[in-house]
Amino acid sequence: MIKNLLRFIIAVIFILSGFVKAVDLVGFSFKMEEYFSPSVFNMPFLEKFALVFSVIVVVLELFLGLMLLLKIKLRFTLSALIALCIFFGFLTFYSAYYNVVTDCGCFGDAVKFTPWESFVKDIVLLAGLIILFFLYRKDFVKKDSYNAYSEKPENNKFKSVFFGIFTGIMIFIMVQGIINEPIIDFRDYKVGTDLKAEKEKIGKNQSVYKTFYSMKNTKTNEIVRVNQDDYVKESKYWEEGTPWKIEEGKNESVLVKEGYKSEIAKFKIEDPIGVDLTQEIINAPKAILIFSYHPKEVSKELLTKVESKVKDQKATVVYGVSTDPATFTTIKNTLMDGTAIKTIARSNPFVLILENGKIVDKQPAKNYVD
Repeated sequence: MIKNLLRFIIAVIFILSGFVKAVDLVGFSFKMEEYFSPSVFNMPFLEKFALVFSVIVVVLELFLGLMLLLKIKLRFTLSALIALCIFFGFLTFYSAYYNVVTDCGCFGDAVKFTPWESFVKDIVLLAGLIILFFLYRKDFVKKDSYNAYSEKPENNKFKSVFFGIFTGIMIFIMVQGIINEPIIDFRDYKVGTDLKAEKEKIGKNQSVYKTFYSMKNTKTNEIVRVNQDDYVKESKYWEEGTPWKIEEGKNESVLVKEGYKSEIAKFKIEDPIGVDLTQEIINAPKAILIFSYHPKEVSKELLTKVESKVKDQKATVVYGVSTDPATFTTIKNTLMDGTAIKTIARSNPFVLILENGKIVDKQPAKNYVD
C-alpha cells in the first residue's frame, strides 16, 4: 500500500512538472538558453537547439512519469527517472551554489522555486525513487543465465489505449504552444491582467534590501561584517584616518523584507533616448504594442503587414517595442529589456492590446494579420 502511494505521488509530480512545461515549451526553451549562456555553462553554440532540448526533457518527464503511474517496465522506468533526477539535481545545485539561474523553470511559470528549493525537491524525489526501486525489486524477474532483468509479462489493452490518448493530447498541446501561444497561460501577463493595478501593488509593497559591508582593519587585519545602518551610525568605520576599509567586491545585498512579487515590475518601456513611456502606455484608453525580442530574425514583410494593421485601429498609443531602435519603419520605436519581452511574448513578433492598462488581447503577429 505504501509503495503504491509513493509511486503514485512521484509519478504525478513528474507528470505535472512535464505538463506545465509542455504547455509553454518556448518559455522553457528560454530557460534552457540561460543554462547554455556564457555566464553559466558557456555553451552558446547550443542556444539555437534550446527548443529541441526542451522537448526532450519534457517528453522524458511526461512519459516516464506516466509509465511509472501505469507500472510499465518498472525497472527501466525507475532507473531512467533516477538518472533524470541526478541530472536535474546537478543543474539545480549548480544554479543555487553559483547563483546563476534564479528560477530553474521546474514547474514553468505555474509554481516558482528558488534554486535551493529546487535542489531539495530533486534530492527528495531521488530518495523516493531509490526507495521505490528497492520496494519493487521483487517485481523484476531474471530471464536468462546472464542475469538480465525484465518485467513480468503483462497484457493490458487499457494501458496501451490510455498511453496512446495521452500521447496524442500532449503532442497537440506542445505543438499549439510552439506555433501559437500556450493553451493555458501561467504568466503574470495573461489576458485580464491589469498592469496599472499591478504597478500600484508593487509600489505600495516593495521589497526592502539592506547592504552589508565587509570591513577590514588595516592595522589588525580583523574583518567584520557591518550592515549599512551600523556603518552610518558608527563613525569609526568612516571617519578620517580610520584603519577600517571596505573590501571591494565583498559587499552583499540581503533581502530583509519581501514585497509584492510580480513580473509586471519589469514592464518598463522607454524611447530611444531613455524617456520612460510606461505610464503613458498603461494610462492610455487603448494601446497597441508590437513586441520583438529578436528583431533581426523577423520577416520584414510580416512587420510591414502588422504595422499597417495596427495603424488602422485608431488606438490612442501605437508603439513598436524591441531591443533595437531601428526595428520598425512606420510606427514609433521604443525599447525594452529582451528578457522582459520574452516574459510577455512567446512569439516573435507579438501583439499586445491594452485598454486603460488592462490586457484585453494578445496574440502572435502572424495570427493578428490573418
